[in-house]
Amino acid sequence: MTVQTPTETLLGRLTGRERQVLELVADGKSNLAIERELHLRPKTVEAHLRSLFCKLGLEQSPYEHRRVMAVVTYLGHRPAA
Repeated sequence: MTVQTPTETLLGRLTGRERQVLELVADGKSNLAIERELHLRPKTVEAHLRSLFCKLGLEQSPYEHRRVMAVVTYLGHRPAA
């Protein structure tokens, strides 16, 4: 029996497209770069980001940047290169 870590469980909630967006965010891409690479409209990228923030339990806060915290979560899961 395989036991999932909390990070794996969180990332498992994401759709394939949300995971793609998060991977590009982790690569340092801007929303514009994500739009161009995935051929998406600006509002679609924003919607994917909002959704993945929600699924990762990242609420708006004046003390933390959700985009950075999403990447930290992602990098905590991704195997070292």
